[in-house]
Amino acid sequence: MKTIYKEQYRQIGLKIAYYRKFRGLTQEELAEQVGVTPAFIGHLEAPNISKALSLDTLFDIASVLEVSPHKFLCFEDP
Repeated sequence: MKTIYKEQYRQIGLKIAYYRKFRGLTQEELAEQVGVTPAFIGHLEAPNISKALSLDTLFDIASVLEVSPHKFLCFEDP
């Protein structure tokens, strides 16, 4: 991951956490449905960790959460 995109990855993670909680899922449940580890979801959602993810994984998460993928990619200025 390029450090210049650190803030964008952080915002993606926070949005994943928001929509996961909105759907009433735990990190473990989301991880199981997406096919990743709970630790991976935890790292994505942690505001102090910038974790890169592939578009395939983002699309899988969006599908499970029933959210259009573009919702994760609309960034706000820090």
